[in-house]
Amino acid sequence: MDSRTSDTSERAPQELRGSEILIKALQAEGVRQIFGYPGGAVLHIYDALFQQDSIQHILTRHEQAAVHAADGYARATGEVGVALVTSGPGLTNAITGIATAYMDSIPLVVISGQVPLPLIGQDAFQECDAVGVTRPVVKHNFLVKDVRQMAEVMKKAFHIARTGRPGPVLVDIPKDVSFNKTLWTGYPETVQMRSYNPVRKGHAGQIRKALQLLLSARRALIYVGGGVLLGDACQQLRELEDLLNVPVTATLMGLGAFPSTDRRFVGMVGMHGTLEANHAMQHCDVLLAVGARFDDRVIGNVKHFAQQERKIIHIDVDPSSIAKRVKTDVPIVGDAREVLSDLIAMLRENPARPDAAALDAWWKQIEQWRSRDCLQYDRANTEVIKPQHVVETLWNMTRGADAYITSDVGQHQMWAAQFYKFDEPRRWINSGGAGTMGVGLPFAVGIKIARPDSEVFCITGEGSIQMNIQELATCKHYDAHVKIIALNNRYLGMVRQWQQIEYSSRYSHTYMDALPDFVKLAQAYGHVGMLIERPQDVEPALREARKLRDRTVFLDIRTDPTENVFPMVRAGRGITEMMLRTDAA
Repeated sequence: MDSRTSDTSERAPQELRGSEILIKALQAEGVRQIFGYPGGAVLHIYDALFQQDSIQHILTRHEQAAVHAADGYARATGEVGVALVTSGPGLTNAITGIATAYMDSIPLVVISGQVPLPLIGQDAFQECDAVGVTRPVVKHNFLVKDVRQMAEVMKKAFHIARTGRPGPVLVDIPKDVSFNKTLWTGYPETVQMRSYNPVRKGHAGQIRKALQLLLSARRALIYVGGGVLLGDACQQLRELEDLLNVPVTATLMGLGAFPSTDRRFVGMVGMHGTLEANHAMQHCDVLLAVGARFDDRVIGNVKHFAQQERKIIHIDVDPSSIAKRVKTDVPIVGDAREVLSDLIAMLRENPARPDAAALDAWWKQIEQWRSRDCLQYDRANTEVIKPQHVVETLWNMTRGADAYITSDVGQHQMWAAQFYKFDEPRRWINSGGAGTMGVGLPFAVGIKIARPDSEVFCITGEGSIQMNIQELATCKHYDAHVKIIALNNRYLGMVRQWQQIEYSSRYSHTYMDALPDFVKLAQAYGHVGMLIERPQDVEPALREARKLRDRTVFLDIRTDPTENVFPMVRAGRGITEMMLRTDAA
């Protein structure tokens, strides 16, 4: 055949099914992996997936885990994660994963199957109002009613998911729409949405006001949230800090945006933050907040926080996050990277710098707070494994390595945040806003699929790991060789801690009384299981696990059941009204 004829025929419009157009849309968006679980309403889509080889489908063992895995993939790579579930219970099972991503502003496109259009509203088998059910926990959702809309809807879905404040977008596709044919003329190159135009550039006048406040400050503090990582603004943050040399603190979600081993980093702020970070937050005179929400776990009692006079500069891409919980003096709506770049440019053009004597005095105060060593624990104990020791050992062993850390939710999550020093962005993957138990293992699977040559460790507890433990099968299926570090204290530890402190040690339903043999369970899934019961065995076991690069390893580490997370800010208290280990003794 003549090559010119071939080119013409390839460009000629062709009739494709909705499912085929969906696959072409995913390919055009650069999607390489999709996490999902099949069912009747998505059979046409799965058939189209079968007939191509550029997108790998990862079959998880539960729809919740599929969305979590796509979420972990997105957090580690910065790309849009994609999940595919069927209608009815497939969609409802996915809700927890969608809500988890929504609370932490993670870009996802979740594709759900739906009953055929004529059956919608008829209580058909496996019917669910996907648009109505997901509305509170998505950035936007679509019901594709016409196959001719498929390409445009997918273009909009990816655009909405990744721009502005990122978030999950649901695309609900009736089965007949995925089967119907229409003329395929190509994937849209651009997208226009009159009602959706997120601001990227910050107002120059507001940025100048921020600069003047920072230059006149005597006790400035930079407060960093997850928006810095999501906005790929970590390099700009570090450049700004080199110019200002003021203390830096981060939320749970902001860890890694600034190197944790840098002396200028004062630790995580909030309920389980460091004493120096919380006091700096309360007593600074100018606070530069970047991509952070001032949520309840960070500032505690709002009235207590407002008692100290300070000027607040708040940079966020989402205008609804600014001044939502605290009074803001200089609001700046815009992309973190764009705004910080402009701020740095203005600062370099200005010869003025913060008062050196005042800054020196501020640092001396910081060091005085830091000298109390609020993260101390019984390092000399040789009788029982301290969970902090496990995390510290892992950090010392992997510092400088190409490693990712996921966690579930609870005490182990806080110990990981406190004792693993994250120096690089997107290496700490956990559920912040939603606080979802069961995310750790599917997060790890998603990361390992995205980064097969990296080490991936899941720090979890014996309670959380059981919520999605079936994903050990996915690890086996796809050679996703992750390392699971279960800090097994035989309690729902964080709840037990609250019951001890707030409920006079009435431990209501927090003792895990019928645990499986995790070593045998891991082996049953085809993996390696290890039981560690003595402090001196922790480091050798971790070293052995790391050597087994081509195996998933489950380390059942029996830790001190009485250990609590400190510092701790109790409910209703201000962030400087902290309970330290010495207070609880």
